[in-house]
Amino acid sequence: MDGEPFWLQSPLAPCERTLYRLMGVDPAEQMNWKRHLACVLAFSGISLAALVALLMTQHILPLNPQNVSGASWHLALNTAISFVTNTNWQSYAGENAMSYLSQMAGLAVQNFVSAAAGIAVLFALIRGLRPSGGASPGNLGNFWADATRAVLYMPGNRSPLTAM
Repeated sequence: MDGEPFWLQSPLAPCERTLYRLMGVDPAEQMNWKRHLACVLAFSGISLAALVALLMTQHILPLNPQNVSGASWHLALNTAISFVTNTNWQSYAGENAMSYLSQMAGLAVQNFVSAAAGIAVLFALIRGLRPSGGASPGNLGNFWADATRAVLYMPGNRSPLTAM
């Protein structure tokens, strides 16, 4: 997570750099706890609002062959909070209440990015707790870089030879 090279980094490094450019992020920038917290809350808030909007408007969006109606505001909010916080509690019956687009672009994406946000927070905590020579309160890493690396590299962070 600190940018050390490993086997999967070479093929995915261009994708990582492109994502940083699109987000306007300098992955080498270090954040203090206030900035890190603000980024986590902003990311989670935007994710929550986007997912609620997607669920409530799924009836007018594509990939809805069953003509599933839009979720009520309380079901959409409950589901969005659940997936953004990575608890994934569901009070609906899968394909009967959610369109394919809602499941793919909303819920499945949140399974990855909400976990990545949690992993980024964990690494900030670890950096903050390191003994001398580690991170200072103003050097907890970069939330955006950690979340991006968690999505891109965590599933494959071991060499195929050492995974056996």
